[in-house]
Amino acid sequence: MNTLPALVKKDLIREAELESFIAEFLRAQDVRESSRETYRKGLKRFLSWLQSRGVTSPTRETLLEYKDALRDAGLSPLSVSSYVVTVRKFFTWLETTRGLPNIARGIKGARRTRGFRKDPLTLPQVKELLASIDRREILGLRDLALITLLTTTGIRTIEAIRANVEDLRQEGGEAILWIQGKGRDTKDEPAVLPAETLKPLYEYLAARGPAKKDAPLFTSLSNRNGGGRLNTRTLRRIIKERLRAIGIDSDRLTAHSLRHTAITLSLKGGATIQEAQALARHANINTTLIYSHNIDRIKQAPERLIAAMLSGNTDNIGNTSNTVLPKTKTATP
Repeated sequence: MNTLPALVKKDLIREAELESFIAEFLRAQDVRESSRETYRKGLKRFLSWLQSRGVTSPTRETLLEYKDALRDAGLSPLSVSSYVVTVRKFFTWLETTRGLPNIARGIKGARRTRGFRKDPLTLPQVKELLASIDRREILGLRDLALITLLTTTGIRTIEAIRANVEDLRQEGGEAILWIQGKGRDTKDEPAVLPAETLKPLYEYLAARGPAKKDAPLFTSLSNRNGGGRLNTRTLRRIIKERLRAIGIDSDRLTAHSLRHTAITLSLKGGATIQEAQALARHANINTTLIYSHNIDRIKQAPERLIAAMLSGNTDNIGNTSNTVLPKTKTATP
């Protein structure tokens, strides 16, 4: 068990003990004084955060939750990364001096880029993807229900995997899937399920047969794990194979692209920034604004104006139609 010293226990913490513990950690760091002060501030914040939650045996999930809490507090990606570095160094030191497991190894800081590493699908691509799925067997029914859910609600892949049958409920006349959001311990965030999302989901569950309330919403069909909870690797493979089946094979189009797709389509469909933020459950509206800026940038592209002027085709000035790249067929590995 990864139990920290008594100084983080709710009833034993004292300022002198805390400072002494931090000082011991800092003496082991071969860094400049300015960096020592950064580590001191970061470690004090982390230990105080643990204390406020009564956590004495943090896990890797605890550290990821802490990173989410830093982002939710409105800190910049640079500041979040600085605090994460301190936590990583702290657990490396605990591993060396106390023999505790290094649960922080490999945890990354916050991304600093404005854009996204994954692209959304276009509306025609989504329609083609859904239409391509054979619904005559349980495999197709499951994949259709899964992809429809991801593209209409924008929930994360891990949230779909964590969902159980009992998380589907009626609330105020609406079908709701209660999900365990990022950095949360309970399933207390609602995803509204329109009839178009609910229908393939119910068809899949009906074909699957009776299930316990705490059974996974999406299950594996493999020989080794049949009936068990779908895992993230399998979900990613399902989406990738379904995309390849309609001629889409790009590193920038993955399972996570379906979340981007939902948010992008909601904005293109007329949702306000605040409504799209609620859909995505972004803690910071600036994250949602990136989607809006990207949409506006493409829609209002002055490149078309320049091209029309150069070609002498002034009839095309103001034309906002998309230029569609041809599909590239690739061999399935």
